[in-house]
Amino acid sequence: MLYNVNSRDLNRELARELKERKLVTPPAWAPFAKTGSHRERVPQSQDWWYHRAASILRTVETKGPIGTAKLAVKYGGRKNRGVAPDQFREASTNVIRKCLQQLEKAKLLKQVEHDGHKGRIVTKEGKALLKAAVSRCNTEEKAHTFHEKPMKERAPAVAPQGPPARPPKKEASQ
Repeated sequence: MLYNVNSRDLNRELARELKERKLVTPPAWAPFAKTGSHRERVPQSQDWWYHRAASILRTVETKGPIGTAKLAVKYGGRKNRGVAPDQFREASTNVIRKCLQQLEKAKLLKQVEHDGHKGRIVTKEGKALLKAAVSRCNTEEKAHTFHEKPMKERAPAVAPQGPPARPPKKEASQ
């Protein structure tokens, strides 16, 4: 279901849905927060909180049960340390934790313990939201007609006969 759709389109659709339904709201400090210590600046998009929450929801569906530590590794990145070699840094666990808590409050996620491992999984309501977003992405793809246009007709390729002709040598003038 989730693998048949472009993940970027699905994330946009989920973020739009989370914002419209007001299932997730960015905290007051969100416009000033970086997403991790590996980032130099705050996100440029004003809707980054919704996109991160949508991405977390999709990740929990594909990899759940999963917790904040593994999500921090997933969203982490390379830290530029100047002349010193780059190192990996985890993402902000505060941002991830708040997104998880908001998704849990919206009854899209729930906490479970499975074989001694704690984490969050997607609820039935969350799966319904994901399924609806996937179906909307599929209908949007079908609405595009650029896949249905025939390719331009090309002249048939003619195989060259023999070796390619060399240009004549220039005579040296003396």
